[in-house]
Amino acid sequence: MAGQKHYLDDNDKEDPPSVSPFMPMFETFRDELDEHQDRRERIVKASRDITALSKKIIFSLQRVHNLQSPIPPPIAKEINARYDSIKDLFTSIAPDLQGINFWRYQKQISSGCQEYVEAISFQHYLETQRLITHQEAQDLVPGGVELTTDDYVLGLFDLTGELMRFGITGMATTSTLPRGVAAEGTVLGGRDILMDLRAVRTSFEGLDISSGSSNWSYLKKDIGKKTEVMRQSVEKVENAVYGMIIRGRERPKGWMPDLSEGQERGREPVESY
Repeated sequence: MAGQKHYLDDNDKEDPPSVSPFMPMFETFRDELDEHQDRRERIVKASRDITALSKKIIFSLQRVHNLQSPIPPPIAKEINARYDSIKDLFTSIAPDLQGINFWRYQKQISSGCQEYVEAISFQHYLETQRLITHQEAQDLVPGGVELTTDDYVLGLFDLTGELMRFGITGMATTSTLPRGVAAEGTVLGGRDILMDLRAVRTSFEGLDISSGSSNWSYLKKDIGKKTEVMRQSVEKVENAVYGMIIRGRERPKGWMPDLSEGQERGREPVESY
């Protein structure tokens, strides 16, 4: 009947929904997974930005013409601004890479670290004509982020491609192979870039990673391809020098050697910008 109230007795009352005792535990898991995904995305984005900025630094350093000389002020100003941006990026993700989390997300930050090593090692070589050590590279990584041995070595592998470009550009513009400053009291000039590339090739070919140590896990995966590309880079400079010596007088100023021969044979192209 309309307007008549109906009263429920105790038997008609609905039971309250039961709460599983496992629910709080799974809510904690959910929160941890959400935090993990957010942290991972921050690191991936920072690594991509570090990679892009490092490539721009390398591109600017390719405009340098002399070895064992300070970076020209206009170029130094340009790359220092990018180094400042990289510092901010490393510092922003440093809290996410503390303790065991560094190894948890090492794969995500690895590409950025390798490209950064390539940039700072290229600048270090231009200024000093020697390779940067692992400790020197570690000191230049901002935010206290750890630089693994794998990322350091793989960054130096990539450096050989930039040294190849620097050497061939120097030959094309000056008709001479870039060479360091002669030591005091010597008649001949300093080491040329091909001598350094050959020394690096010899050292890398003698690198032994067959010990089974877990410290070389990432290096084992990439070293085969990196070694082949490194050898191609050295061969390109050698072939350019041979051509310059044998037929250099016949070529006009500004001649650029043909680097397509290796690719026609099915070789892997050297990493570019």
